[in-house]
Amino acid sequence: MDSEADEELARDEAQGTAPTPRPAQNAFTALMAPKPKPKPPASKDRLGLGAYISSPSSFPASVVIYHNADFVAILDKFPKSTIHTLLLARSPAHNLLHPYEAFKDAAFLAKVQQETVKLRAFVAAELQRRLGQYSGTDAARQAVLNGDKDSRDGELPEGRDWGREVKAGVHAVPSMAHLHVHVLSRDMHSGSMKHRKHYNSFNTPFLVDVADFPLGEDDERLRPGGQGYLRTDLRCWRCGRGFGNQFARLKEHLEEEFMAWRAE
Repeated sequence: MDSEADEELARDEAQGTAPTPRPAQNAFTALMAPKPKPKPPASKDRLGLGAYISSPSSFPASVVIYHNADFVAILDKFPKSTIHTLLLARSPAHNLLHPYEAFKDAAFLAKVQQETVKLRAFVAAELQRRLGQYSGTDAARQAVLNGDKDSRDGELPEGRDWGREVKAGVHAVPSMAHLHVHVLSRDMHSGSMKHRKHYNSFNTPFLVDVADFPLGEDDERLRPGGQGYLRTDLRCWRCGRGFGNQFARLKEHLEEEFMAWRAE
């Protein structure tokens, strides 16, 4: 299943950085330059989520959103959008399996899907809290919250449906060993999104909606290596405009789209 491109994404996200081209060096400069420190084994990087699963209470509320007997919800250390959370499964029988394998257990899948709905609601509420003041659809709600206007029926207007701005799924080739569901706002507005594979991993079928499971045997997402999802041309999630492989131009465009999306 793992193609070279998919494995590179896993390494990049496990390190939290994209590869950086090295400047050309002559032989003397290369000889005198300090030797780079060896990177820790990839296996350790890929097991980095295990600490949250085993001891969630040891982390501050700025990292761990909530935890219970079956799941831990955390904020992604390298968010790819305004709000990016991870739902971690604690079940020892499932948490080191590939999601496709783990979700063959119908009872476990039902638990994950139910908990994902809960975390989606949290992300939607947090989006409204952070961005509602900029949204035209939320104007009436904000006026009541700010004391500028009284509610007609004594209830706070619902305002914008922020739940529609949240997506949740698993990567076809996960970057970390422990099973985790990405639950994030769809704006892709983040300094941590540094290259095409980051973007495409959340805006192509490489991200498989948890609600779509169980997948049919003929579903092409079961064979992501042959689809080249991460190498496909870039396309704006909001307006559909294509950018080829020009990630820098897409990033500039996404800044404009974020402002327009926020103002809806």
